[in-house]
Amino acid sequence: MGGEIVPPDQAGDDDVVLAWAGEDVMAVRLPQLADSLDHILAALERKHGQPLAGLDRKAKQQVVRALEARGAFAVRHGVETVAGALGVSRFTVYNYLNRENAAKGE
Repeated sequence: MGGEIVPPDQAGDDDVVLAWAGEDVMAVRLPQLADSLDHILAALERKHGQPLAGLDRKAKQQVVRALEARGAFAVRHGVETVAGALGVSRFTVYNYLNRENAAKGE
C-alpha cells in the first residue's frame, strides 16, 4: 500500500514504531487512506482490463461491494471519488450500498 520506513527518532504521531529487544529500531509511515483509495481503484481497473466507468451495472455493483469491504467509504470524499471512477452519480453509489445492506438484512 505504499508505506515507507523511517528512523524511529523521525516517527510522527501516526507512524507505527517497531521495537526489537526493547529498543525502537524503525518506524513505518503508512500512506493516507485517500491515496490508498486511488491505488485500489487503479488495481481494480487493471483487474477488469478497462476503466471502471466502462463496466456494466452489475460489475459496478460488485466493485462497490469490494470497495465497501476495504473501507473505501470511510475515507473523506470516498463516495465522490468512487462515483467519479465509475462514471456514476453519488446517488447511484449510495443506491448500490443501500441495496447491498438491504440484501444482508441490515
